[in-house]
Amino acid sequence: MAPSTGSSSERPDSRRSATPATRVYLDYAGFAPVDPRVVAVMRPFLEGGVGNPSAPHSLGLEARAALDSARAKVARLIGGAAAGVIFTASATEANNLAIRGTLQRVAGAHVVTSAVEHISVINSCRDLEKRGWGVTYLPVDGTGRVDPAAVEGAIRPNTALVSIMAANGEIGTLEPIHEIGRLTGPRKISFHVDAVGAAGHVPLTVDEHGIDLVTLSSNDLYGPPGAGALWVRPGVKIAPLVVGGGQEGGYRAGTENLPAVVGMGVAADLARTEGVGEAGRLRELRDRLIAGLECVEGARLTGARGDGRLPHHASVVMAGVKADSVLMELDLRGVAASSGSACARSTGEPSHVLRSIGCGREEVDGSLCFTLGRWTTAAEIDVLLDLLPGVISRLRRLAP
Repeated sequence: MAPSTGSSSERPDSRRSATPATRVYLDYAGFAPVDPRVVAVMRPFLEGGVGNPSAPHSLGLEARAALDSARAKVARLIGGAAAGVIFTASATEANNLAIRGTLQRVAGAHVVTSAVEHISVINSCRDLEKRGWGVTYLPVDGTGRVDPAAVEGAIRPNTALVSIMAANGEIGTLEPIHEIGRLTGPRKISFHVDAVGAAGHVPLTVDEHGIDLVTLSSNDLYGPPGAGALWVRPGVKIAPLVVGGGQEGGYRAGTENLPAVVGMGVAADLARTEGVGEAGRLRELRDRLIAGLECVEGARLTGARGDGRLPHHASVVMAGVKADSVLMELDLRGVAASSGSACARSTGEPSHVLRSIGCGREEVDGSLCFTLGRWTTAAEIDVLLDLLPGVISRLRRLAP
């Protein structure tokens, strides 16, 4: 289904919706439905007649051309050189490649990151720390924002990498990556940005922000799961994590997942050409949702407001209820939402992001996250806002 270009209250009917019409889906950051236009381009690569991109015959050359085309499309999304794109199986793998690949080239080197990064960044740094590398985890303010002055103060003579996300997927806050890039560039320190939550939603170009490595996710661009990418600036050196053949410039061995990679390329192209208009529409819906959420007794917004926040993201903590119970009640009524990062949630640990912005255990337990997307309508926002106060009130009455 094509994204809406008209009224925010209308769902375009030129293509079939990727989600059931009877459900309200507000968990796009957890899993974005694959755009039907992406599926259409992927289909021939799934149905046969396509060779291995490393093969010398004509089918292999066709596959190589498709791979190179996808690489160029992903690079254009962030204004980078196509040769810098390394396709991976996920954004988690790309984050690992960026951090481990940079640090493992210099024994005992130092990395600066923040306390609210994605769990794949946090755990990569923790593992390196156990094995002798230095790590500084910077605190954030109450909205989850890193202070660029703190980044500058944390830099050491042996700092090899600064890794700060573009936007937090759990609380929606945009980070000051432009200011941080101005600090790392003159010092010849590599700057890695996990752009999974931001790419396609807010403008992000590598030269403007001084970025050396960028992590991207196919599914967060409405492409298929099973594909991600790390863009590496020409001249920046990293060590491979997966060795074998010479695929992906020797940085990521193994036959490429061509159908998923082709789909990611199409998704990146759509995000580049349609993202600005889509973001404006979603921003209106987001503000409508936040205003309604803050009318619920005991609700408190987490993350930044206005232009400091992702255009498709709303998150709150609810006093006196457990998020799991709220989500279950909403699901029974046809609304799908989240309590934060799906990857972090699978660890069973309390949210490190919410704890870092000063939330107590009760608030962490009552965290709700609503992420909007290409097929979200104003009517769906109203459905949620009509249901939620009654659900919260009922659960509070039942609480011991």
